[in-house]
Amino acid sequence: MEWNLLADNFSNPSLLFFLLGLSAVQLKSDLEIPKQSSKFITLYLLFSIGFKGGQELAHSTLDSEIIWTLMLGMASAILIPLYCFFLIKRKLGVENAGAIAAAYGSVSAVTFITAVSFLESQQIHFSGHMVAVMASMEAPAIVMGMLLISIYRKNAPKEVSMKQLVLHAFTNGSVLMILGSLLIGLITSDAQAEGIKPFTTDLFKGFLVIFLLDMGITSGQKLKAFWSNGWFSVVFAILIPLLNGSLMGAFSGSFIEGEGNRLLLAVLASSASYIAVPAAMRLAAPKASPGLYIPMALAITFPMNIIIGIPWYLYVIHQF
Repeated sequence: MEWNLLADNFSNPSLLFFLLGLSAVQLKSDLEIPKQSSKFITLYLLFSIGFKGGQELAHSTLDSEIIWTLMLGMASAILIPLYCFFLIKRKLGVENAGAIAAAYGSVSAVTFITAVSFLESQQIHFSGHMVAVMASMEAPAIVMGMLLISIYRKNAPKEVSMKQLVLHAFTNGSVLMILGSLLIGLITSDAQAEGIKPFTTDLFKGFLVIFLLDMGITSGQKLKAFWSNGWFSVVFAILIPLLNGSLMGAFSGSFIEGEGNRLLLAVLASSASYIAVPAAMRLAAPKASPGLYIPMALAITFPMNIIIGIPWYLYVIHQF
């Protein structure tokens, strides 16, 4: 393994601020990021990465690699929920299994953003169409999770219509922001984009570390209650993402050349949604426990990916 990348990750301000947030909870500090400020920073990060991705996409030519990347992303958003559901259905129940499967088939925009920051620090090129790939993976995973719940749930109440579910997935604030920013970046001219570059680019890393501080605080608050669910969910939240990311990192080499794009695809396959999926599941699967699937994605999988996952997937990519 490329231990220098792992060592660099441990000195990364983004990770250190996340750990500071975790520590603040353990120390019972009153450190907190105001809720409205946290929401603004989230929207800013999604806007920035979406807009820059749209700008990159505007300069890209639709080719076989872009098509393959989109297909691989969509395939993982469908297949990961499928096998995850059957892996955990008996242990955690149908509704929890469906919600967890949807979360792990979907993506974490913040993990993606952290991976983008990592690639930029390592001066590894990646393409703007990866933002479109990320956005395209949200809805299929949510729909798959709900289909599985609908099929296997006993004495099911009146079902949420598929049209309503898909609409809810695409109009979720985080999804809408990144899709909208991508489209705006796509049609904005270079001269006009240059005028807001200080906001879209120069401030990005500063906002990211403050956001990860808030994520650390939030994770620390949820972690205590999560341990009551036992070791099964903890092991799942570590091993399954590592497996998904490693398989995607290795398999993508048959279709994609750029290591930056392959790493982002591996990160998307390994990450878990703790924004879009909980919002959808609140509507479609109210019996699923948010105290289970949100901490799995946010308090276990998210830090695992930013600490060891990202450099590990890059190592796997270099082997294949």
